[in-house]
Amino acid sequence: MTPFRLDAKTALVTGAGSGIGRAIAELFAAQGALVWVVDHDETGAETAVRAIRERGGRAEAARADVAAESEMAALGERTGPVDVLVNNAGTGHVGNLLGTAAADLDRLYAVNVRGVFNGTKTWAPAMLERGRGSVITMASVAGLVAVRERLAYTTTKFAVVGLTKALALDHSGTGVRFNCICPGRVETPFVMQRIAAYPDPERAYREMAATQLTGRMVRPDEVAAAALYLASDASEMVTGSCLSIDGGWTAGK
Repeated sequence: MTPFRLDAKTALVTGAGSGIGRAIAELFAAQGALVWVVDHDETGAETAVRAIRERGGRAEAARADVAAESEMAALGERTGPVDVLVNNAGTGHVGNLLGTAAADLDRLYAVNVRGVFNGTKTWAPAMLERGRGSVITMASVAGLVAVRERLAYTTTKFAVVGLTKALALDHSGTGVRFNCICPGRVETPFVMQRIAAYPDPERAYREMAATQLTGRMVRPDEVAAAALYLASDASEMVTGSCLSIDGGWTAGK
C-alpha cells in the first residue's frame, strides 16, 4: 500500500467548493478518504461532491460559514469525528494602510483566523482524545514575508502561522499533528478570472508569476499534493511546519 493512501480515514475540507479546496477534496477522495466538502456556497460544495462521486469517490456536501462558531459546532455534530481537518477557507483584500478600513481587517480576521480557530476547536478535541489526527491549515507566503498592498491579508496569514505553531507546541506528543501550507500565487478560478479582466491578460499573468522563480503560478493540484502528504501517515514526524509551495518566492527572503 502506498504511504499516501487515506483508506479508512474521514477528512473535512473547508472552502472546498472551488480552487485549492476542491483540488484537495478530490485528491483525498481519490486516495480513499471519505471527504466532507464544506463551503459557504452550497451549490459549489454539491457540484464538487457530484464530481467526486462520478469518479467513484466518497463525499458529502455541507454548507457552513467558518466565521460562525455556532454553524461550525452544528456541523461538527453532523459529521462526528474526522481524521483529517483542512482549514482551507479564506478571503483577501487589496490595499495598504490607507486603503484598508477597520471593517476590512475585521472581515479577513473573521474568516482567515477565527475561521481556523473555529474549525480546529470543533474537530481537534476528538482527535486529541483518540490520540491521532492531522490538522492542516492553508496559510500563504504572506504568512512568511510581507506582501505589498496586502496589509490585512498579510496580518491574518502571519496569525495563522503563529496559531499553527502554538497548537503544535501545546499538543506535542499527543499523536495529533498541526501544520500549515504556504502557497504562492495559485491558478485558482478566482485568480484567473481576475487576470482575464485585465486589458492584457498574458502580460498580467507574467507580472503576477514573476515573483516566483519558476516563472509560473502554482497549480491547485500541486498544493493538494502537499496537503495529501501532511494528511497521510508518511508525515508522522512533521508537526509545527510551514510547507512553502511558492515556486521559490521566499527562497531569497
